[in-house]
Amino acid sequence: MAEGNLSIVTEFILSGLTDKPELQLPLFLLFLGIYVLTVVGNLGMITLIGLSSHLHTPMYYLLSSLSFIDLCQSTVITPKMLVNFVTEKNTISYPECMSQLYFFIVFAIAECHMLAVMAYDRYVAICNPLLYNVTMSNQVCSWLLTEVYSMSLIGSTAHTACMLKVLFCKDDIINHYFCDVLPLLELSCSSTFVNEVVVLCFSVFNIFVPALSILSSYIFIITSILHIRSTEGRAKAFSTCSSHISAVALFFGSAAFMYLQPSAVSSMDEGKVSSVFYTIIVPMLNPLIYSLRNKDVKVAFNKLLQKSSFYEKCTFHRKSLKIIEF
Repeated sequence: MAEGNLSIVTEFILSGLTDKPELQLPLFLLFLGIYVLTVVGNLGMITLIGLSSHLHTPMYYLLSSLSFIDLCQSTVITPKMLVNFVTEKNTISYPECMSQLYFFIVFAIAECHMLAVMAYDRYVAICNPLLYNVTMSNQVCSWLLTEVYSMSLIGSTAHTACMLKVLFCKDDIINHYFCDVLPLLELSCSSTFVNEVVVLCFSVFNIFVPALSILSSYIFIITSILHIRSTEGRAKAFSTCSSHISAVALFFGSAAFMYLQPSAVSSMDEGKVSSVFYTIIVPMLNPLIYSLRNKDVKVAFNKLLQKSSFYEKCTFHRKSLKIIEF
């Protein structure tokens, strides 16, 4: 028995999404395409916000942070998943599994609280617009981000520390496509009571509390919008929130389905499908949701393209003049 992790098992086998060989290549191509879109979309959003001066506002500062979280979340899960589609034996070492578990939980918790912070930002912008610059100053935004990452690191450390004390004996096949808490606990040959309590407490805190904060924010937002007399003003106010509402519904809906079901009625196969949404699909969709439904982002992107086109034309003309002079 290893002294460090109290585990006889030195590596695990990931069962993956499917055991049908004929589906491995199509799924590999599908998720490769999704990962490429995720990387391009989120890096593009971060770059666009960084280069566009009129997007240097708290709302887009938080959106840039969300894109960073989505990019990291997808990178923790998808590359290993893609490798498993094209290998015969989908193995993952014990240290690699624990590392994947740790960083997955870090970014999953961070996304929950980041969405809550973004809802608060929209609440301040719509309900207290005159105090927005003071309430959501750079210092406040930095403090809120520090809180988000602190809670995610605390939660992930607690989960992983408890998992390191779990004893794994003979069973080494994880019924999932990555190392997650619940599938790992199913393999334990020691008591998992403490782990289950930690999962329940942190799941309620990191899903229910942010969801309640978001719900409270939008109750005040909707109340405030209904007091706006002009139809155009209402439509504009709703449009600033629609992207965030879509992102919240996708992420919290799939996460709650996975972690807040009673064990008696939950199915790990259903959980796999649910987890695909919040680990792979949501990080791809968020940049699309915020870019396609956001006029400021569209304008910034068009200006960036125009600047790029103008620069290329100037460079071409300079080269042409040099050739003529020569």
